[in-house]
Amino acid sequence: MNKHILLILIFALCARSVFAVSDAELDSLYNQFHLEEVEVTARVLAKDVIVPQTLKGTELKRLNALSVADALRYFSGVQLKDYGGVGGIKTINVRSMGSQHTAVYYNGVQLGNAQNGQVDLGRFSLDNMEQIQLYNGQKSDIFQSAREFGAAGNVYLTTRRPYFKDKERVHVRAQMRCGSFALANPSLGFDVKLTETLALNFDAEYVYSDGRYPFRYRRVLPSGEVAYDTTAIRQNGDINAVRVEGGLHDYYSTTGFFRIHAYNYWSERGIPGAIVNNVWRNGERLWDRNNFVQAEWQDEWFNRWNTRVLAKWANDYTHYKNYDERLLPSNNEYLQQEVYFSFANKVRIFNWWDASLAYDYQYNILDRKNLLLEAAPEHFSRHSHWLSVATAMNIKEYLRLQASVLMTAVQNDKSSITNDKCKFTPGIFFSLRPYPAIDLSINAFYKQSYRYPTFNDLYYTDLGNANLRPELARQHSVEVAYRKTVKTYHIDLCASYYYNRVTDKIIAYPKGQQFRWTMLNLGTVKINGVDSKADFSFFLPLNFTLRARLNYTYQTAIDVTNPEDTYYGHQIPYIPWHSGSVVGGLDWKSKRGDHYGFNYSFIYVGKRYCQQENTVYNEVLPWYTHDLAVYAEWNIRQFWLKANFELNNMLGQDYEVIQNYPMPKQNIRCTIAFRY
Repeated sequence: MNKHILLILIFALCARSVFAVSDAELDSLYNQFHLEEVEVTARVLAKDVIVPQTLKGTELKRLNALSVADALRYFSGVQLKDYGGVGGIKTINVRSMGSQHTAVYYNGVQLGNAQNGQVDLGRFSLDNMEQIQLYNGQKSDIFQSAREFGAAGNVYLTTRRPYFKDKERVHVRAQMRCGSFALANPSLGFDVKLTETLALNFDAEYVYSDGRYPFRYRRVLPSGEVAYDTTAIRQNGDINAVRVEGGLHDYYSTTGFFRIHAYNYWSERGIPGAIVNNVWRNGERLWDRNNFVQAEWQDEWFNRWNTRVLAKWANDYTHYKNYDERLLPSNNEYLQQEVYFSFANKVRIFNWWDASLAYDYQYNILDRKNLLLEAAPEHFSRHSHWLSVATAMNIKEYLRLQASVLMTAVQNDKSSITNDKCKFTPGIFFSLRPYPAIDLSINAFYKQSYRYPTFNDLYYTDLGNANLRPELARQHSVEVAYRKTVKTYHIDLCASYYYNRVTDKIIAYPKGQQFRWTMLNLGTVKINGVDSKADFSFFLPLNFTLRARLNYTYQTAIDVTNPEDTYYGHQIPYIPWHSGSVVGGLDWKSKRGDHYGFNYSFIYVGKRYCQQENTVYNEVLPWYTHDLAVYAEWNIRQFWLKANFELNNMLGQDYEVIQNYPMPKQNIRCTIAFRY
């Protein structure tokens, strides 16, 4: 009888948790909006169980970065695939798990992409970005959508939200950035306070570059003999892109808010292709159109029951055309539509114990048309469901525990695809603070992640593989974090060891043409690594601040599928053993609020291999870059004027992130910004 009563109580608590709000998140959002007439009090259950890597505010502005992809290079454990130039496709890989195991969220809702099933981070500007966070495992707050429990790593992009002081009702921003390779990048934005709780924001940006940068084409044979050594200009790397987005924010009470966000991105770009066999120019073109509208509502009931509802509609169009007669002729159109809904809830059982329940649904449609064959369009659809149950406990000041179970169910319209369409994946997290008076924590987690093949993997291109099996990843991680802030300095240290095992790992890499990919299952991959980071700030006399940020990663990611394979035990493609970055700078603030400073950054990526076999013929040389920036910001009454100068790759190193895709040598960018 007691067992039955206990089951009924647990079910009732989960049912009540059908609506929920994260108090800590609501407080954070309120601070960003900062309407004087509204007060919010928040109960924080626990600090981060797994410490995220974060870049926000002035840190983002100081970096020599044009897009979100450029900024993510400064996180530890991250590999960025960059095909060169302003218009080159850029995707992220965290702890060697693969891009598809890293979910990217834009204001709380996951992003998708019709082009290749991955998110091109190059199309998201830093100009309107407020914060970037990277979580390994998952976000520490159990009040999240069910889908967020499914990824091995999560990147959260938070755009700038309206902020008004007393008697302010309108803000206007304008910026112009110019640089090497005919870069022209103007942007404009404004915020309007409509009522005491309602505000509107708008941002627009245009990007143009001809993508013509010099590079060195050099290869050395294993014997040391130079096979070829010449210089050339990168061709067909131009881009024309327009981004327009805006949002409506309504903080209608002390516990609830509603916001809606619309996004439109249009681009036309050349795909320069790989430099192989003395081919200097390729005739591939790509047109993208990405639109989405998303809405979020949160509120709290009875001071213990919270609700969050998300909804999104997305429409992505891609047109790929190949004019190059040396390659397979193509003229394809892809249209993908997405409908997404999330219903997340959290209930406070006791002051030290929370539980959550969330359900997500997504419907995807893909229409593919080959304009050369003039055949009937191919049509694919998919229903995806996620259901999560999670709990979090805070045992005094010493121990924090979180546990979750996620059910993922996928239904395709193609019955020939694998029958493994439903999976339960658990996760457990804990954080121990042995000495509460000291901000020292020992954090650890175990988590499983299930990754079903995307439309791109299965159908998108002629080289897709309809027989791909879903991936199952098992993550183990232990980290030690320490933080201390006093009047004269701030220190933030973190070191992590992780072991990941991925079964039926799916890898994708360009073959011949950049838009055409080869997909295959590797079988089993073992990943061991160490991430470490250190942030230092020293508050010097005369309003000077000295900053330093260091990241280092060591990792092995080896294929252990079949001992008879020639590449058994070899490092998988494009995963370096060593990588890291150093960012430092000096700032000065005058008494009236003017800012002056400079920033230096160094990025290093060690030796990698471009194929499964680790031979000297497949070796990709290490690369590193030095970047420098100086800036000044003046406060003139109610106006702010900022000037910034960047010198990137200032030593002019020749390097490649992806084999045969040369990156720009020394280049500059200049920015002038105005804000009222």
